Amino acid sequence: MDRVALRGLKARGYHGVFPEERREGQTFVVDLVLGLDTRPAAADDDLAKTVHYGIVAEEVVAVVEGEPVNLIETLAERIAQACLKHEQVQEAEVTVHKPDAPITVPFDDVTVTITRSRV
Repeated sequence: MDRVALRGLKARGYHGVFPEERREGQTFVVDLVLGLDTRPAAADDDLAKTVHYGIVAEEVVAVVEGEPVNLIETLAERIAQACLKHEQVQEAEVTVHKPDAPITVPFDDVTVTITRSRV
C-alpha cells in the first residue's frame, strides 16, 4: 500500500476535560498517514484517482475546530473516520498532538496515535 502523509496540521480546538480547556481552547497538531493505491492516479496523471490532500487537510481542521470532546482519543477517531470517507483511502494513521496539555511537570508533547482501516 502506498502512503500520502500530511504532517503538522494546526488548528485551535476546545477539547479537554477541564473547564479552562473548553473555555480558552488550545492549539492541536495533527499528523496523517493515508494508505491507498496511487498507481491508477500515477498511470493517468489524474487527481480524481487519488486522495486530494488539500481537501483532507481542510476537513481535518474542521473536525479539530468543531464540536468539543473530552479526549484526544475521541478526536483522533473522528479524524480517522473523516479520512476514510474518501473512497481511495483504505487506511488512516492519525496522530493528535496536544502540546499545551494541562500537565504540571515539564514536557514536550502529548500524543495519541491510532490506525483505522476499511473492514
